[in-house]
Order: sequence, then C-alpha cells, then structure tokens
Amino acid sequence: MLLWGCLFIMLDVLLWPEFRAAPLPLQMDSVIQILAQLEQEEPVLHLTAPGLLLMSGSPNNFSQYLLFSETPSPVQLKLDLLSPELQALATSLIPHRVDSGQEHGVVLAPDGSTVAVEPLLAGLEVGLRGRRSIPLPLEFIASPSEVRAAHKKEGLTLVPQVSMPLQDDGNISLDPTILPTVHTNSSTNIDNLLTVTLTKALGVAFLPGPGTQTPKGLGPDGCWDQISAPKTFSLLNSEAPSPLTVAFLNGALDGALLGDYLSRHPKPSPPLSHLLAQYYGAGVDGDPQFRSNFRRDNGASLISQESLVQQIWGSLFLIQELEPSNSQLKNLSQAQLAEVATQAAKEFTEAFLECPAILPRCRWQAAPYRGTPTMLKLPLGFLYVHHTYQPNQPCTSFLQCAADMRSMQRFHQDTRGWDDIGYSFVMGSDGYVYEGRGWRWVGAHTLGHNSLGFGVSVIGNYTAVLPAAHVLRAVRDSLPRCALRAGYLRPDYTIQGHRQLVHTDCPGDALYRQISTWPHFGKKKSLKKSPLSLLQPPK
Repeated sequence: MLLWGCLFIMLDVLLWPEFRAAPLPLQMDSVIQILAQLEQEEPVLHLTAPGLLLMSGSPNNFSQYLLFSETPSPVQLKLDLLSPELQALATSLIPHRVDSGQEHGVVLAPDGSTVAVEPLLAGLEVGLRGRRSIPLPLEFIASPSEVRAAHKKEGLTLVPQVSMPLQDDGNISLDPTILPTVHTNSSTNIDNLLTVTLTKALGVAFLPGPGTQTPKGLGPDGCWDQISAPKTFSLLNSEAPSPLTVAFLNGALDGALLGDYLSRHPKPSPPLSHLLAQYYGAGVDGDPQFRSNFRRDNGASLISQESLVQQIWGSLFLIQELEPSNSQLKNLSQAQLAEVATQAAKEFTEAFLECPAILPRCRWQAAPYRGTPTMLKLPLGFLYVHHTYQPNQPCTSFLQCAADMRSMQRFHQDTRGWDDIGYSFVMGSDGYVYEGRGWRWVGAHTLGHNSLGFGVSVIGNYTAVLPAAHVLRAVRDSLPRCALRAGYLRPDYTIQGHRQLVHTDCPGDALYRQISTWPHFGKKKSLKKSPLSLLQPPK
C-alpha cells in the first residue's frame, strides 16, 4: 500500500502545474532519485492507492476497468516530499507526448537507451496491485467467419472451430477461430499489465488516422542535445511521427517486464528505487540477463506474436465499449479491428522485438562525416564480418562502447584520413549495435567491396576467443533478418569474413571458424592485394 502511495505521489508531482522548468538532467537516475526520496518519507504517508494510470490524465473508464473493482477513494497528498529541483524535473516526465519533432516524458538510461517514463510507471503500478486477467463482456465476441476472412490473407494458421461454453462468471470462452491463438482454450480475457503498458498503445497506433487510411504505426528513435546532461530529445524523423516511438516501446517493455516481476515477487515488494537501479544497472537480483540492455530478448520471451494479436484485439474491443466517443474506433467492424491487431502485432514483433537495438550515431557522440557520403544501391548481397582487434577487449557498458566508437572514428578520420568510421555497424558486448555508416552510406571496411555489402565489426580481438553468445546471434540471425525485411539485404545474401576478400587475419581465427559454420556463409573468393595507400581499414 505504501509503495502504491509513493507511485501516486510521484505522478501527482509530475502533473503539478506550479513547476514548469526542468533544471536537472533527464536521466533515469533522476527518476530513481525521485522514488528514493518518496520511499524515505514512506512512514509519514497516509494514502490509499488510487491508480497511477488515472492520475496520468483524466480518469476514464478504460483504466479504471483494468485496475479497480470499484472507484478509488480520495487521497490526501503531501506535495512537499520532494525537493524543488526534483519537483521541477518531474513536471517534464508525464505524460508522454510527441510535439513539433520533440519527444517529451523520456529519460536517458545508463545503458544508452531512451525510456518513456509513463508506460514504465504504469507497469510498476500494475505489478504492485497484481497482474490479472480481465474478462471481456459477452457482447464483445466477434463473428467467426467475419474475422477468419480478415486474417486469411496473413497466412496465419487458425485452429479448428470449437464450441464456446460459458464460464462460471457468465463470460464466454473465446472461439479460437476469431483470432490466431497459441492455445485452443484461450478465453475472452485480456492481460491488464500488457494492456496498460503496450497493447492499447500498439492497437491505437495502427488504427486508420482521421481522413486517411494510413496508420502511423511504429515511430522513430531520436537524439539528445547532450549525453552528459540531457535536456531535449529530438526525433530523427520529425514529419508527423507516431507517438509509438522507440523510447515509448522501451518504457512499455520495461514496465511489462518489471510489472511481471513484481506481480510474482513475494510480499513485501522490493523498494522501487532499488529495483530500477538494478534493472538499469548490473541486473535484477544479480542476473545480468534481466536488465534493460536485453529488454527485447526478454520481451520476446514474455509474449508471443499470436498471443499479442489476441491482447491487442481485446484492448481495442475494450476501448470501443468503454470509450464510445473514440472517433478512430466508432465505425470499425470487428473484422477491421482484427486486421489492425494482426498488423500491429506483426510489425512490432518483426520490426522491433526480433531486431537488435541499434543506437544511432548521435548516441555515441559521433563526429560529423567529412565530405559528402556516397549512397549505397540497395539491396546489397553481402555482409562482411570483422573484429576491431584494437580495441582488443569486448566493451560491456554503454560508456565503454561509446568511448571505443569515438576512438575508432578518430583513428579512421585523423590517422587514416577517411571521411568517417569505416564500418557500417559495430557490435558491442553490452547488448547493443552501434551505428557507423549505417544502412545507406558506402563504408570503408572491405577493400574493393565496400559498395557490395555491409561491414559489421565486433569490438574486441577474436583470434583465440569467441564473442558472447548474444553477439553471435545478433550478427548471424537478427541483424541480417531485419535488414532483409527492411529491403537492405537480398534474400540470397552471403556472409563472409574479411580475410576472404583482403590479405588480413580479420576477423580472427576463432570468429572466422565460427562464421564458417553459419547457413549464409559464402565460399572463399580471390584475394586482392591492399596497399595502405588504398586506405584499407586497420586490423
């Protein structure tokens, strides 16, 4: 109860109109500091536990239906619990919004990712109250034939039609022909944790917009004005971007993962400031895999694509029932909602959840490209694997990886005389891919072949040892799969080691032996002599 009170007071302070400036940097450490200060004052709080979601905007039937069995009681607030600096900072964090090319309500996490605070706090709230399955009313059941037709074109396998018996509480079990589901005994229930963090936002983002049939879909990443003391976050694509940005999805996944953890944790729950410090640090309960660096892998384990379809579908139905004035949903049939749910789940899973997280150049504070980049003619047919050799140790934190990226760029630009860092992408051992020249600029990584393929390098020396397993999976599977989906790689693409094309030991004996076992590995090609005057990348 006291933890709920802390969350509520934080939200109330975030919305308090007296404070409009944010003198402190927009960092996750500041959010943790706010929670820690509230927790320190916990014994003097005399609070009930109104819903966090209800406080992030005007109370509405949708959020109340998901969190409460009855209307929450009034609460007595003490707004002087936070220092003026933290109160000022807090006003910029809720609610999440996108406006004039800038994203508000986001903070920079220690791992280099940007996180929306609102869905993160929403997940914590549900986790403290208890994750539960919410039954949908009987009238929400769709016509099986109507929705079957809506999904047939997606090529998804629908299980055979079965009867729809009533449950003890009067709700009806889900006809599995309505949507593709993982289990045939799925019922008309939605997960309140996934709904408040992710699936409602996903469904709404893929609804047809006013006056157009084109949904906004997934949104872009962005750049901070500075990394050391971030104040402003500008989106990379500012032309009417979707609010379902990378930062929002990061916050939604974090909220879902931590909410799930809290709902399963024995009472009393751990202090939220400690939990967030662990999650955005070395890992919850000492588990290095349960931290923000690996949110996408952990999110994929939390829910499958087909289950996500059902959850988005249920969320849209619930909005349609509880918010009848919603103009986007008013005239949509159940089959159209099913199409929206299927497309949203597919796009989120394939374009976000199953793709590696790529930190843009601005995140590692890249120097500008010198000159004018030459554009690649996409799609390409090759992916060339390198190791950096120097730096010779894997980087395991954002600060270390970003410093390594800047060091390599300085060497390539100032010593080699190149226009930019040579690689297309660089793999850290911290769970992130670092953008070099990216998907569209010709690199300087594989002499004589730079315009034919992407150069992907792994930070470290892999002559005698292998990179971490998650790094190998990203180079072998997720990065090329997502490049193929986006049209950057051809379906018949080939993976090759640098040494197959240039006289070099790169990518190291151990790594080369490993990639030679991969499905897309290509045979050895004729080598080309590479004098230093031709600016071969250093190995």
